[in-house]
Amino acid sequence: MSRVDLTLEVPIARSPRVMQLEGMFDVPEARHAKTEFHFDVPLDERSWQVGLVVGPSGAGKSRVSRTLFGDALVETYDWPPGASVVDGFGDLAIKEIVGALSAVGFASPPGWLKPYNVLSNGEKFRCNLARALVDPAPLVAFDEFSSVVDRQVARIGAHACAKAVRARPGKRFVAVTCHEDVLKWLQPDWVLEPHIGAFSWREHRRRPAVELEIVRCTREAWKWFAPHHYLSSELHKGARCFAGLINGEPAAFGALLHFPHARTNAIQRIHRLVVLPDYQGLGLGAHAFPDALGGIVRAIGKRLTVTTSHPALIRAWAKSKSWHMHSSPKIASVHSGTLTGMNRHSSGAQARRTASFEFVGAALRDAAVARSMWS
Repeated sequence: MSRVDLTLEVPIARSPRVMQLEGMFDVPEARHAKTEFHFDVPLDERSWQVGLVVGPSGAGKSRVSRTLFGDALVETYDWPPGASVVDGFGDLAIKEIVGALSAVGFASPPGWLKPYNVLSNGEKFRCNLARALVDPAPLVAFDEFSSVVDRQVARIGAHACAKAVRARPGKRFVAVTCHEDVLKWLQPDWVLEPHIGAFSWREHRRRPAVELEIVRCTREAWKWFAPHHYLSSELHKGARCFAGLINGEPAAFGALLHFPHARTNAIQRIHRLVVLPDYQGLGLGAHAFPDALGGIVRAIGKRLTVTTSHPALIRAWAKSKSWHMHSSPKIASVHSGTLTGMNRHSSGAQARRTASFEFVGAALRDAAVARSMWS
């Protein structure tokens, strides 16, 4: 059993202002400021992967965590100045880098190409989580977890991080933070509150529900999402556009096009699919949003297909019962300037490894609503 017996003591300079302050607020005269921590932390009683050290600022979380976890405590990682984010992972294979970044909710190839220093605070937060995920150390304690990011980004990032850690047997992650709002999203195996000396084991629960609203939108909405699309910023003028809203705020964008076929006129294909970085990590891009689009399309008697080269989407849809893989991942072949079969969407895909799928999930129950949204 681990135990914390820690005394933090700093001298107080006896200046005139210090003595005035003591008189003004009836503070006892002191030569030292002293804080003590004495409690057990039974981390060896159970197997665990995700922990949380939480408490108000100045409560000694970092010092206690350093006592418990030593050099495993990190606040950030070193990133090569001027180099792309993907070049900050040492000798790691590109497939593993992409997997780690996608796993923590930073699934934006255009963002991966940028240097770390120009990223938003939310993107930097995800990048450091990805580095923690692939850190060869079996345990990483992340100090100031989510302290500099928007709370929405923090909560979604916490969920994505915990999910990614638990997918890696033998990996342990501890979040050290003053923000209690991440608790329900991180769903840690244990919680330590150093300021009151409290340690408790927790049972896993589902993260809070997120309600996704699907609405038709105009082409004008694309400008907010175009910079985050991993292939092209262009949008076909014949595309039907849909937006996914969370709490009334745009989170996802989808554009559908008619797919010409010799034997049927009922096939639509996903032309563009984007989730804004702040909402990545909830499964919107791989499941909730495209499944909702598929439900609308099936409710009006049509079929929905998609061809993608994004590794995370290929993995997700290959496992999903709502999507049937028509064409397994391969380098697309080109015939007369267009891609053959299910890959016929752009000659530019010839150098990419693509896979094709068709939505086979449930149709939207209210066909009238689907027809209204479609028209």
